[in-house]
Amino acid sequence: MTQILPHVDVVIANEEDASDVLGIHAEGSDIHGGHLAIDRYPQVAKEIVRQFPNVSKVAITLRESISASHNNWGAMFYDVAAGQAHFAPESGGKYAPYEIRNIVDRVGGGDSFAAGLVFALNTPELAAAASAVRFAVAASCLAHSIEGDFNFSSRAEVEALMGGSASGRVVR
Repeated sequence: MTQILPHVDVVIANEEDASDVLGIHAEGSDIHGGHLAIDRYPQVAKEIVRQFPNVSKVAITLRESISASHNNWGAMFYDVAAGQAHFAPESGGKYAPYEIRNIVDRVGGGDSFAAGLVFALNTPELAAAASAVRFAVAASCLAHSIEGDFNFSSRAEVEALMGGSASGRVVR
């Protein structure tokens, strides 16, 4: 990875990647114990950028594993140009991860986050950093409820979840 990263501008990783691959740790996090020091991840992103100055954006998914079928799920997106980290989802201006109970399938959760982020960053009405990470997290959250490695959620369903519609009620 250290040979590839000088050639990329957007890094998408999970909470373990920076630690395991680059030796950059989020102090206070216990990934295997299901606790993440969320406030430390902007520093992780800044250190990635310090080591790889060509990087303009860093996205890190934040999975807190309570059990195999119960996870808290969110992400942090660091925009170098703005010098600002954005977390999603939020409630009342504070990070409040989705609490995913009864996970159907975790396979593809990271892939659907990456796809959602790429889509959002290339869609003018979603391209702002805060919107892009909200869209990506909502897309990947929904993917946890779908069997297999493909997210069948529509854009409207993702936008409904990112807008706060998390009741699970059928909408016709």
